[in-house]
Amino acid sequence: MAIVSRKVSDLSGEEASDKEFATVIVRQYPGLDQPKALDVLTAEVDGFKEIGDLVMLEVQPSTGDKYDVAMRKADFDKLAPNMQQVLKDARGTRGRVPGTKVNGNGS
Repeated sequence: MAIVSRKVSDLSGEEASDKEFATVIVRQYPGLDQPKALDVLTAEVDGFKEIGDLVMLEVQPSTGDKYDVAMRKADFDKLAPNMQQVLKDARGTRGRVPGTKVNGNGS
């Protein structure tokens, strides 16, 4: 008696050798509460279409409920007359806010 192990694509159900597979991690999908890993044929990955330049945003309303937004860069850039300058001048998410003073000495 022998035990036979086969690998099949989660997308098509097609069987192939390990070398012909890729792992795809689905990080966000409606109704998905945690990332999921799919085994897919490398050829099936070619069917994944890039949208183009995307901007990934995390929105943090005052209610504390964070959510992610993905939008095209061109649409995001329309939200301000000079988005590159707005982003350059924006405060970072790490460290102190520029201009704040620690121990009263400005450093």
